[in-house]
Amino acid sequence: MAIAFVLLNVNLGTEEEILARLREIVGIREVYQVYDVYDIITRFEAESMEKIKGILEDKVRRLVNVRNTLTMTAV
Repeated sequence: MAIAFVLLNVNLGTEEEILARLREIVGIREVYQVYDVYDIITRFEAESMEKIKGILEDKVRRLVNVRNTLTMTAV
């Protein structure tokens, strides 16, 4: 089982919208709004890092108002 934490920066005022959309994506187990350098932190869980990479590239990074992401792989 692969686990990764992904931190997101989103456009100001769109946090709630992005949180709701992230909660709908299969493979994302937890989603939290945070206050600091990043706006949202998520915990991904999938069979492989390739699947996590696919979810991140195909679904998360394509969301309107997501400015950038930082992925941290759990070992």
